[in-house]
Amino acid sequence: MRSASEQADGPDGPGGGAGGGPAGGADGRPAPEEHAYPDHWEADVVLRDGGTARIRPITADDADRLVSFYEQVSDESKYYRFFAPYPRLSAKDVHRFTHHDFVDRVGLAATVGGEFIATVRYDRINDLGRPASFPADEAEVAFLVQDAHQGRGVASALLEHIAAVARERGIRRFAAEVLPANTKMIKVFTDAGYTQKRSFEDGSVRLHLDLEPTDRSLAVQRAREQRAEARSVQRLLAPASVAVVGAGRAPGGVGRTVLRNLLDAGFKGRVYAVNPGLGDGEGELDGVPAFPSVAAVGAPVDLAVVAVPAERVPEVVADCGEHGVRGLVVLSAGYAESGTEGRARQRALVRQARSYGMRIIGPNAFGIIDTADDVRLNASLAPEMPAAGRIGLFTQSAAIGVALLARLHRRGAGLSSFISAGNRADVSGNDVLQHWYDDPATDVVLLYLESIGNPRKFTRLARRTAAVKPVVVVKGARHSGSAPPGHRVPVTRVPHATVDALLRQAGVIRVDTVTELVDAGVLLAGQPLPAGPRVAILGNSESLGLLAYDACLTEGLRPQRPLDLTTAATPADFRDALAAALADDTCDAVVVTTIPWVGIEGTTEVLAASLREAVAGSGAAGAAKPVVVVHVEMGGLAEALSAATSTRPTPSRTRRPAAPAPASATPEAQEPPETQEAPGAQEAQEPPEQAAPARNIPAYPAAERAVRALAEAVRYGQWRRQAADPGRVPEYDGIDESGAAALIARVLGERGAGQESRGVTLTTDEAGELLGRYGIAVRPTLPAPGPDEAVAAAARLGYPVALKTTAPHLRHRPDLGGVRLDLATEEQLRTAYAELAEALGKPEELQPVVQAMVPRGVDTVVRAAIDPAVGAVLSFGLAGAASELLGDTAHRLVPATDRDAAELVRSIRTAPLLFGWRGSAPVDTPALEELLLRVSRLVDDHPEIVSVALEPAVVAPSGVSVLGAAVRLAPPPPTTDLGPRRLPSY
Repeated sequence: MRSASEQADGPDGPGGGAGGGPAGGADGRPAPEEHAYPDHWEADVVLRDGGTARIRPITADDADRLVSFYEQVSDESKYYRFFAPYPRLSAKDVHRFTHHDFVDRVGLAATVGGEFIATVRYDRINDLGRPASFPADEAEVAFLVQDAHQGRGVASALLEHIAAVARERGIRRFAAEVLPANTKMIKVFTDAGYTQKRSFEDGSVRLHLDLEPTDRSLAVQRAREQRAEARSVQRLLAPASVAVVGAGRAPGGVGRTVLRNLLDAGFKGRVYAVNPGLGDGEGELDGVPAFPSVAAVGAPVDLAVVAVPAERVPEVVADCGEHGVRGLVVLSAGYAESGTEGRARQRALVRQARSYGMRIIGPNAFGIIDTADDVRLNASLAPEMPAAGRIGLFTQSAAIGVALLARLHRRGAGLSSFISAGNRADVSGNDVLQHWYDDPATDVVLLYLESIGNPRKFTRLARRTAAVKPVVVVKGARHSGSAPPGHRVPVTRVPHATVDALLRQAGVIRVDTVTELVDAGVLLAGQPLPAGPRVAILGNSESLGLLAYDACLTEGLRPQRPLDLTTAATPADFRDALAAALADDTCDAVVVTTIPWVGIEGTTEVLAASLREAVAGSGAAGAAKPVVVVHVEMGGLAEALSAATSTRPTPSRTRRPAAPAPASATPEAQEPPETQEAPGAQEAQEPPEQAAPARNIPAYPAAERAVRALAEAVRYGQWRRQAADPGRVPEYDGIDESGAAALIARVLGERGAGQESRGVTLTTDEAGELLGRYGIAVRPTLPAPGPDEAVAAAARLGYPVALKTTAPHLRHRPDLGGVRLDLATEEQLRTAYAELAEALGKPEELQPVVQAMVPRGVDTVVRAAIDPAVGAVLSFGLAGAASELLGDTAHRLVPATDRDAAELVRSIRTAPLLFGWRGSAPVDTPALEELLLRVSRLVDDHPEIVSVALEPAVVAPSGVSVLGAAVRLAPPPPTTDLGPRRLPSY
């Protein structure tokens, strides 16, 4: 595929003209002006097969790399690129393709191991297709991908990045000319999701792409990202061969322990021991072949577990990279957790591994586990292989990972896979969510996180995953004020409480402790989701039943009066009562409470079997309901309940590739039915006549723990049902988007120079004008530096009026006496003015203002702020010190839907004040919701608006009045989730 300037090059071939040598080109265009190297264009990306590549601008130092790359391209690919046989590049070609001005002519290369595997370039052109400069907004684009790397998604990734570069440089459209036989390249363009036109001219296909991102282009980009990142994790979890680098000669030590764990787990692939201290032909360790290096293995190695001192890791990474290893699990410590030197060592490790296309678990990792029958991988320090199950577990802490593995084992819960990422310098919770999203072996996701590197992306991925399977998160280091050592994360101004609220909005089940994480996980993995909050309680202890009843009320559930079976109840009585409750249409879940029988042995196993029998018999009777058991001093009941189900045969589970979700699919479209069957029954490949595995009934030693886990399942089930209808972003009249944009540009142009870090605060008039463009009227406020000016202002506004101080220490603090309301006459106004001055200070200190009175109502606060890590957040709460002290504020991500606005108003604890509490008149909540949605639209349309505060917004029985507004502008902050795909740089 040729660019326009190449078509005009004549017999000298590509590069024979436009912009070629230092003195200019044959078309008379001057030589490229020197521009600073745009290092922010550099990015690491994950390709379709799970490997990585680095994308960067091509520079004059790349001449030899370009020649070597071109020599490895087939003649057919060269013909497709230049429309003619072109076996080699001339010196003029090389100069042209490596010298760019980074504005009108740009070249990017995808590299692996420092060598080019693909290139893309654009040349800005005018309406006649000739080379041009700004303000021309069209460019010709051309790609070339090495044949060995075609089909890996390299061209698609390069298109995303070159399009972003072009938009940054003022280019709005791409043009490309492609031979009809070059179907792969045509598909790259047509599948990208951009608005495009296609024509057939002179034997070639002419394509025009509008580079403005569309909903479809963003969906395509994210679907490709999901497939690539999921595949990169799957390659780590299901390798065909593993080398343990650092396995010592003597038993013990980290490397030798991992080697032993691999063998004891029955890993289905090939295992090699690597110890640089071994000589050639030294034989084997623990019965597996041992070698001094990965290179000496002489066979493919998919995964390397690195357990050598940190200073020796670089040579191991180079050895692995040069011999095709796909991924690394780095157990070695001494990285970012150890200080400044360690942080530099960690950055170098990531750069080195990614340069070879490898991904890393760690460093300072505990390891990874996959229990699939055809994998059986225990590349970790865990001495026992967990039982196979439906839970995916991710931790950032080795100690917490050990504790969680042990607790899940004691509760009889099995795992599909386990990843303990340590410093998570590369593979993070986001990558693992991408994998588990469509992993058929995983029904529940449990995450222990100490930091979230990209909250915006994590929230997006969690929302999509939660739409099909539960995601339970416990976050450590919530109150430390900083990320744990070793975890470098973007700076965020958003409090943890806000991030938690946004995660709950995304359907994440947020718990506070690892105990609650396990409690929720075993319930969700073994029981169906409840259809509602109605709970039946039955058992042989009235006191324990009442404790469960009280716990249900505390958690917002609707419990029925407990059914006391008395202490004389037999296991058969439990079975019959549970069967009746499960068949009862007036309850959605059942809590069974039990205490030991006095003087009777062997009842534990009988009771467990009876409960299981009742649950198994309820399947045909109607919708399945979750059952939890609360036991007091009944040792072995939890194990018996688990054993009662684990002894039944379950379908064999293999780690087969997951079918990718269609690019156009939405989480709502993929949502399973409201009433979920037992885990394992949803596998599409399972024949209908096969029985689903029996459900594991979770048991808890305290009623509060059981009910809390059940309440989380109830809330999650409700979120799942609501996720099918997320609402819409309504269109409103009276919105002048272009007028607002012009005002913002003018203010930033006049006062924004040198204010990138602090931003520009709009004046009262400017804020009112900007908000007015979006139909948000701010009541006028007139300054009153003296009593005469106050009287004049009141005459202009009309009585009655309010007199308020605006000094920073008194602003929005009516409790300090800085506000006088309902002043109906000049005399009252002058008296109030004198009282304020006498009580609080001189007028020049108080900065008094006069404002017309508005209808009485409830004072509220509406805010929106943009955080680089989280994005735009819309917040709502009632005004006043009490709400601030209690932190009673609700949050939603922008753009907010009508459902979001309604939930925002109703989710604060003081919401009853808006709906007629204690006989007061209900206020106009539809008007309040419209105000919230207009603010959301304003911030979403104009990323230069970094903060908006409407305080107070008085909501009356009819209408809402905004009495104060503050708006701050700044150049748009960089976003972490809206640009082209890239891995984070830690």
